[in-house]
Amino acid sequence: MLLKLLFIFIMAVQLSAVERIIALSPAANEMIFALGEGDKVVGNTSYCNTPKEARSVTKVGGYFSPSLEKIVTLSPDLVIMQDNNPPLTQKLIQLGIKTIVIKIDTIDSIKKAFFTIAKPLHAEAKAAVITKKIDKSLMGLRGIVQHKKILIVIGSPTDLSKEIYVAGQNLYFDDIIQASGNVNALQSSRKGQPVLNLEKILKTNPDIVIVLAPLMKERHLTREMILSPWRDLPINAVKTHSVFIQEGDYAGIPSDRIVLFIDDFGKILRESKH
Repeated sequence: MLLKLLFIFIMAVQLSAVERIIALSPAANEMIFALGEGDKVVGNTSYCNTPKEARSVTKVGGYFSPSLEKIVTLSPDLVIMQDNNPPLTQKLIQLGIKTIVIKIDTIDSIKKAFFTIAKPLHAEAKAAVITKKIDKSLMGLRGIVQHKKILIVIGSPTDLSKEIYVAGQNLYFDDIIQASGNVNALQSSRKGQPVLNLEKILKTNPDIVIVLAPLMKERHLTREMILSPWRDLPINAVKTHSVFIQEGDYAGIPSDRIVLFIDDFGKILRESKH
């Protein structure tokens, strides 16, 4: 029933002018701005900090806990959100607020989301430019190194005896690894967030480790603090000095800035050859 209601509201959005948009995730917010429609954003979350113009937009709460009251007060023509809060989606629709829900787990779904958002904004041409740029960036990864097992670690752990969060095969990280001609060191069909322990890290024996550390400075961590726990591990990545840190926050925000992470990924692959 909810899917049917969503279809009806998306069709209604496409038939009417959109002037007041609320973005309920950093990715949705960045996509709107990337499409050249940022001046229509009247509300977003407290985590929507890019581009800088988004910081002065009225905040409606956090990513997981936006205020329905604040949303309604802003009288939006359109709310754009991710598929992480079905109860809120249903409430918005019941209130007659036009709502678009995007899924951005994979590269294909990210590109599709751009066109889904672009359609009611009549910005399809811009969406095409952005998605082609993503494809071009992915093509640029081919042939740098191949057939390597790559492990992407999330959260910059400084103690590997505790839980280690990694990128599984259900996210865009895996698409990027595959596009480069390499494989995800973690071969698992698990849909949830994969969590490994030290024993499993040793078993996967990755050739390249990439630690995502967007909050490194906020947590007062140094590169040495992040890299030192890996140095004594008997894995290929350590033997070939192929444990790397990626600091950009854009790694975890799948928008047009995904090309920045793809470029970082390419640089890491090139560095791993030396």
